[in-house]
Amino acid sequence: MKLFNQLRWFFRREWKRYLGAIILLIIIAILQLLPPKIVGFLIDLIIKHNIHNMQIFSWIAVILFVSIVVYVLRYLWRILLFGASYKLAIELRLKFYSYLSEQSQIFFLKHRTGDLIARATNDVDRVVFAAGEGVLTLVDSLVMGLSVLIVMSTQISFLLTIIALLPMPIMAFFIKKYGEKLHETFRNAQKAFSTLNSQTQEILTSIRMIRSFGLEKNQLNKFNIIVTQAGKKNMAVAKIDACFDPVIYLSVAFSNLLAIISGGSLVWHNKITIGELTSFIMYLGLMIWPMLALAWMFNIVERGSAAWERIHSIINKELYIKDGNKTIPLHPGILKINIHQFYYPKNKISSLKDIKIVLKPGKILGICGPTGSGKSTILKLIQRQFNFIHKEDITYHSSSLLDYKIDDWRKRIAVVNQTSFLFSESISHNISLGKPNASYKEIEEVAKLSDIHKDIIDLPNQYDTQVGERGVMLSGGQKQRICIARALLLNSEILILDDALSAVDANTANNILNNIMHWKKKEHSLILVTHRLSTLINADEIIVIKNGVIIQRGQHQKLLQEENWYRDMYNYQKLEKHSG
Repeated sequence: MKLFNQLRWFFRREWKRYLGAIILLIIIAILQLLPPKIVGFLIDLIIKHNIHNMQIFSWIAVILFVSIVVYVLRYLWRILLFGASYKLAIELRLKFYSYLSEQSQIFFLKHRTGDLIARATNDVDRVVFAAGEGVLTLVDSLVMGLSVLIVMSTQISFLLTIIALLPMPIMAFFIKKYGEKLHETFRNAQKAFSTLNSQTQEILTSIRMIRSFGLEKNQLNKFNIIVTQAGKKNMAVAKIDACFDPVIYLSVAFSNLLAIISGGSLVWHNKITIGELTSFIMYLGLMIWPMLALAWMFNIVERGSAAWERIHSIINKELYIKDGNKTIPLHPGILKINIHQFYYPKNKISSLKDIKIVLKPGKILGICGPTGSGKSTILKLIQRQFNFIHKEDITYHSSSLLDYKIDDWRKRIAVVNQTSFLFSESISHNISLGKPNASYKEIEEVAKLSDIHKDIIDLPNQYDTQVGERGVMLSGGQKQRICIARALLLNSEILILDDALSAVDANTANNILNNIMHWKKKEHSLILVTHRLSTLINADEIIVIKNGVIIQRGQHQKLLQEENWYRDMYNYQKLEKHSG
């Protein structure tokens, strides 16, 4: 029942639908009380020979009419009730997705993809089922149960009602006991399902690597262990589930037995008639559904409650990256980076120290350095994937990035990472991802700038070619160039290329950079992070980072005159190119 309290915000908002469904359920409960009453009445008249055939058929017609009305009303309340619960499914999934889209990388380091998918699908379904079927069974069982109870005790025999319902408290005790066990067991089963989901997702995304290393049997054995564990957890749930029905049916059977024995005695002593006993037995039959529904309600609500806890444990967490409220001015501004020190969460060693960079509109900033020197950390901070310590660490238009709306800021930058990601769509769809209404001409223009147009027109369906999952149909260089085209189409103020030319040859890389130089206007700034130093020749400033500290800065020719990392690496790459 705790779940209904947790979802009260939704019930309040959809009160019209739920109230309409409850009113219809009450009407249905009242109508269902008529047939047993009519049957008992007819039996007494037939025994006394006080009724003829036409009257019998008339009463049967009334029973049929009541049944048809009940059928129609049940159809209507299902539309009202389940229509509301489906709205809850949409809202929960949108809220869940929205929350995930605003999370930082730290969050995704702690939560596996398969587990998040399980919460967004399986767990949401359980909550929605409880909000629909759970509410139905609760209201239906209470209304029908109380209505039948009142009629049996007031219209037939209060004593017989008490005797017949003696097994019910025992049944309620066992249902509560099994419900508590089910909550914890089902939560464990959902965790096992999440683990299974995560393992399946990892195997499918890395299937080519598994095959190349010949690890099929090894992965199969691991998968078998996880599947077996998930099966055991689900079997534990099934065992508790199996305890509900026997308790209910035994309780109902004892109720009927007590009703027949006690009712027969009352008929024998002329306290009630045979017709009234028949009506009582039929009413007792109507009590079976409320009892079954009550047990089923406990079952699905406990499942829903366990699922809600798993969902709520995600969406109730405070966002690591907090949104600002300022809007960025429309014209391009100066990006200033002045980081005294930066530490990753739970890391005692600083990743960056004394980083001072100024990027003016229309300028090119080159960043290079050994692997693990802090280049990607700077880019993550610019993209606001992590919080920096002081507001003044990174500013744009003289205001801290922390003060700006995240969506507004991210629209001003376009990023191409070394690891290219493509969706299982056509090439044109992947290029126009950030600008869905882009024309074919615009798509073709940026494809030419990224030097991928010639490759595309050689494909069977050209721009309509499906790239497969994660771009499996394309080479690494082709995927990178499509991602560059996607970024160029956004026409953002700041373009960031994070080693985005690593999978293409030197000539193609130079072609792309030359095209970008011609495309770049006064308002476009470029941040170029690379290990290939020849691509930094035209940069207005080059920053060399090592161990989180800037060890060199200046233009290409100036850095070549200094005896340091940049000149050594440039000469090494030049020698390697000639020897190759």
